[in-house]
Amino acid sequence: MSAQDHTLAHGHDGHDGHGHDDSHIHISLGGYVTGFVLSVILTTIPFWLVMGKVFEKSSTTAILLLALGAVQIVVHMIYFLHMNAKSEGGWNMLALMFTLVLVVITLSGTLWVMFHLNSNMMPGMER
Repeated sequence: MSAQDHTLAHGHDGHDGHGHDDSHIHISLGGYVTGFVLSVILTTIPFWLVMGKVFEKSSTTAILLLALGAVQIVVHMIYFLHMNAKSEGGWNMLALMFTLVLVVITLSGTLWVMFHLNSNMMPGMER
């Protein structure tokens, strides 16, 4: 029995069995540098928006901060956590979607409760 017949007889197809496939993201040092530069930019812009009081309305600044924060989360997930829709057979994406649903429910529920507590508990202190 040859070595190739031996490996095929034991259920191996000649691969080294280390789990390498094309669905994993292989990022080089340049990828990490790109992620780092994007992270620095996405941190500097919100800092400048707040400290420079660029917008008159604070709600506009808050919306931009949330949007830039969401972009930064995606940058970290792609460049540092190496997540994509194909990694781990799609389970990473499913876990991410579940986490996002829970975060949205938690944050919207918290804001809803705080708004109603403010309007119902302190009627004499309206602005």
